[in-house]
Formats: sequence, C-alpha cells, structure tokens
Amino acid sequence: MSRLRKGTAAGALAVAVVGGFEGLRTTAYEDAVGVGTICYGETRGVHLGDHKTKPECDAMLLARLNEFAGRVEACVKRPMPDKVEVAFVSLAYNIGEGAFCASSVARLYNAGESRAACDAIMRFNRAGGHVLSGLTNRRKRERALCLEDLS
Repeated sequence: MSRLRKGTAAGALAVAVVGGFEGLRTTAYEDAVGVGTICYGETRGVHLGDHKTKPECDAMLLARLNEFAGRVEACVKRPMPDKVEVAFVSLAYNIGEGAFCASSVARLYNAGESRAACDAIMRFNRAGGHVLSGLTNRRKRERALCLEDLS
C-alpha cells in the first residue's frame, strides 16, 4: 500500500488535485482520443452507457490513486516529498504508470535532478499527437506543485 492512503494528508491532497483536474462525470463518455471514461477519468472496464454515483466515483478514485502511487513509488528510487509524489501520481494517472516509469520525469528524479524532473512534466501536454490547452494547464499546475516541496 502506498503513502496515499485514506486519512493521510498526501492522500487527501492527491484526491483533491487529481479529482479537480479530471472533473467528475457520472455517466460514461468518450475522452479526447475516443477512450471510454467515467467518474474522475477512470478508463479501466468502462463501457459507454455506464453510470456511477458520486460516492462510487470517490471510492474508485481513491483506490486507483493508491494503485498508481504504489507503482510510482516502485519506479522512483529516491524519497519523494508529499507534493512531489502527488504531482508524479497525477501525471502517471493521466499518462499511465508504464509511460511515467519510462519517462524523463522519473529518469531525471532518480538521477538526483529534482528540479529538471519537475520541469519535464511540461513535456506531457499532448493527446492524439496534438497539444491540448487543458493538458498544458494541468501540467503547469502539476509542475508548480512538484516545485513547491523542493524550495
């Protein structure tokens, strides 16, 4: 189990940050690249026409963030302050944990280049090969969060 558990400050921050970025939609829809999505950006096992309640969505987000945090913690070998971890989990939740673990963000952080790792978050502002302003704004906020704990 990761540090982003229910009842922890990091867990509450992660839910607020990722939930805020993703937005809540209780009926399944196709995202910008045609993937079935529901709740706070959940794509696993989603079919168009699915419906969830807000409490179901909240529980689903908490469980998924814990999974993603565990994977981020496994591929980032250096200790992470809470806000750095939340920024990294938010990025991994959006791009996938495999992409995160293979990313310049993880590589730079593991090499001790924390500030460069936070800056590298900005490279992930595309979907379907196109720059999206919503992703650019999200990456700016993730980068700022990441840098907060480095000062």
